[in-house]
Amino acid sequence: MTEPVPPKRIFPEAKVDAKAARHVPSSPQTESGAYKLAFQDNEFLLREDLRPVRFQLELLKPELLMNEAGIGSTFVFYGSARIPEPSMADALVAGATDDRQRAVAERLKAKSHYYEVARELAVLASNCGCDEEGLRHFVVCSGGGPSIMEAANRGAIEAGAETIGLNIVLPHEQLPNRYVTPDLSFQFHYFALRKMHFLLRARAVAVFPGGFGTFDEFFELLTLIQTGKVRPLPVLLFGREFWTRVVDFEALVDEGVIAPHDLEIFHWCEDAQSAWDFVQRFYEEHPAPAPEQNGPAK
Repeated sequence: MTEPVPPKRIFPEAKVDAKAARHVPSSPQTESGAYKLAFQDNEFLLREDLRPVRFQLELLKPELLMNEAGIGSTFVFYGSARIPEPSMADALVAGATDDRQRAVAERLKAKSHYYEVARELAVLASNCGCDEEGLRHFVVCSGGGPSIMEAANRGAIEAGAETIGLNIVLPHEQLPNRYVTPDLSFQFHYFALRKMHFLLRARAVAVFPGGFGTFDEFFELLTLIQTGKVRPLPVLLFGREFWTRVVDFEALVDEGVIAPHDLEIFHWCEDAQSAWDFVQRFYEEHPAPAPEQNGPAK
């Protein structure tokens, strides 16, 4: 006689009780916030004491969903949210109302070709297939916003691939760009957790001209590699004219605050094909470790 198979679960699933809790009879006790299930009580979850729990949730939710989506590694794109698409660059200049605005608009127009470079690089990365375990690699990942971020997600979609957007809640509303795959569009409260997710699966990072946000992401990555908290990976720096104007890298060496070999952490690029060729050569010489070993220290 076949023994009966015991049920897999003894306790009901949380979603079962969550559904049942919506239908409890009304009384002074059940109407009190204290009676709410803890995981359904937004006021409770938003308490300052619960910050560690919110950290864990922001780390865990994208991690689980990307695991379920079969994403083995990513190609991360950093860059400005203000550089116009080439077709819009002339309109930006025409809309300037004074000499200073016009000069800034002209500089942004000069950088608008990087939109197409990012888009082309994303196409190249997105043509990679799956590995023997069915995991996808070099999945394009951006901050999910406009400009360079949009170009990266757009290139991936044009190549027929899914693409990730890691958006952040800002004082002014910022919607994800329309090219982000909806089921891979994530929103963050904590910049720190967002930056961690940028690097947890990163197999290559492309850095385009940008402002404070790009500086923050780029220099944190340099620091993590310099200090051995992240394994070396291709860091592609686009726009030598821009970067050497706003950052004197050689002066940092001359001042003795970084070593000469620290400048080898990143690789200067100007076009998509040479950047992709560098990534391929890098992994021919340095076979990639498992993605989970390539992220920040755990």
